Amino acid sequence: MPRALVTGGAGFLGSHLCDSLLADGWEVVALDNLATSRRENIVHLDGEPRFRFREADVTKPFDEEGGIAAVVHLASRPSPVDYLQNPIPTLETGSYGTQHALELARRKGARCLVASSSEVYGDPGEHPQRETYNGNVNPVGLRSAYDESKRFSEALAAAYHRHHGVDTKIARIFNTYGPRMRHDDGRVVPAFILAALRGEPLIVFDGGERTRSFCYVSDLVDGLKRLLESSVNDPVNLGNPTELSVREFAQLVIRLTGSASEIRSAPAPTADDPKLRRPDISRARERLGWQPAIGIEEGLRRTIEWFRRQLM
Repeated sequence: MPRALVTGGAGFLGSHLCDSLLADGWEVVALDNLATSRRENIVHLDGEPRFRFREADVTKPFDEEGGIAAVVHLASRPSPVDYLQNPIPTLETGSYGTQHALELARRKGARCLVASSSEVYGDPGEHPQRETYNGNVNPVGLRSAYDESKRFSEALAAAYHRHHGVDTKIARIFNTYGPRMRHDDGRVVPAFILAALRGEPLIVFDGGERTRSFCYVSDLVDGLKRLLESSVNDPVNLGNPTELSVREFAQLVIRLTGSASEIRSAPAPTADDPKLRRPDISRARERLGWQPAIGIEEGLRRTIEWFRRQLM
């Protein structure tokens, strides 16, 4: 059976991918330093003979005995709370960590999927964003540690493909949500859901007119697997093209939770916060046969129920 190594395997997205790969018959090694992940995300896999967890830091060289068919590099600090407080480790994960993952794939003759982000588009001048758009990123702004870590990881993946012949995949991931998100993540989905469940105000920036597109985690995992198993080496947007203003999203969370919370506005914490975000997923549709299946209301209901249980 095929064997995969998933960096960031104890994280929100990584743990869901491990579950799905195991369900498909893979053997899985999850590698994580638990800096921003949680061991609880994979504790249900203890005792699974086809799964192994390794606590390790991807910014240091690592190896794995035996054959590896795929390396999936998800290790990252995608939460603003994390990358604003830890800019240098964020950059190291996107640089050293990506190179170590690619080096392992090169040695093993494995394919390597690198998780990039919609943040490579910065505050976009094109809407919706296509993979051919080169972005509008401030390389020295407060968000640059995360943005540039992802841009550099893409450059590394492209270089390893061109110069070493590694079968690399680049997934540009747009806002993803679902069970297992950290309570202190700082991103809008857990922040709004927890505030609504507690009856606290939901804080939107600059009136909540900025837009986001939210993809449920099972859809995103399906896209990652299709990309991993494809012959596509170009970057591919993975996200849900349904676009909502942040205020509309806050109103939806309040309605679905049955909360009496109010919505309040505050200034945006950084000037580089993207005003618009929506993926053009034409490439994913045409080359992967992929598009999201879970609507925003259904995905939010599932996510809200998970957070509700966590608060009991």
